[in-house]
Amino acid sequence: MSFATPVQTVTHLERLESEAIHILREVAGQCANPALLFSGGKDSVCLLRLAEKAFRPGRFPFPLLHIDTGHNYDEVIAFRDYRSAELGVRLIVRSLEDSIAQGKVVLRHPLQSRNPFQSVTLLDAIQEFGFDACIGGARRDEEKARAKERIFSFRDEFGQWDPKNQRAELWDLYNARTHPGENIRAFPISNWTELDVWQYIQAEDLELPSIYFAHQRKIVRRNGSLVPVTHLTPAKVGETIEELSVRFRTVGDITCTAPVASVARTVAEIILETATTELTERGATRLDDQTSEAAMEQRKKEGYF
Repeated sequence: MSFATPVQTVTHLERLESEAIHILREVAGQCANPALLFSGGKDSVCLLRLAEKAFRPGRFPFPLLHIDTGHNYDEVIAFRDYRSAELGVRLIVRSLEDSIAQGKVVLRHPLQSRNPFQSVTLLDAIQEFGFDACIGGARRDEEKARAKERIFSFRDEFGQWDPKNQRAELWDLYNARTHPGENIRAFPISNWTELDVWQYIQAEDLELPSIYFAHQRKIVRRNGSLVPVTHLTPAKVGETIEELSVRFRTVGDITCTAPVASVARTVAEIILETATTELTERGATRLDDQTSEAAMEQRKKEGYF
């Protein structure tokens, strides 16, 4: 009589999780001084859980880093501080306000989007702390320029990204070698989709800022988007203010992050919406990506994440 060994089925999420943990450990093994970018958004929340699985019960081999534009949603900043304190992880915050005060960033007007200028503060932080790698939650499904990027993305001594100068990553082998001043941007969840992220949040029962779930908010309809009415994004003359049930699919600078109409108040309801929507995550919500076809790629070439 023979006894067959039971076949263990590995789920899609387990494969993605395993790959991401491998990437995080590769960064820790190859890089002398990495940092993990943590904004309090859903993608970076997933990265934190993956880091827990990769390194706990030991200490994280990197601090958390956030570039604060000064125009972030209060709910997200509060969650950022709460989550990092809960984990007992060092959180480094560098502010775009300081870059403005130093004259490194010059705004045309006070209410313009600060999102494109984050690269200035980020590159200063990389130089200040000598980071040779920054780990982020960017995904290939988000935007065309991000789809071009490798999992280990090389940046030169000026922090610039050259899409034509990419390192091969055959057989999941990653090369983090850099000269002084150069750095690597690593993307452990590069192969995930928005739906994968929400399914992982459900599977791991992860907490999120409240604005990811449906709530009532005052908005105006502008150029096909729902623009929240705030002190930074006031209604224009002739626009009608409505109160609508909305949620945010992605969060960032208030001046360029729009919500979507939704009644999804639970992760399960959001998963259903995400699986059936015909609009991409950033296409529906990121006003700064709508300025031109090459907007994101140009920002990345200048050092943006």
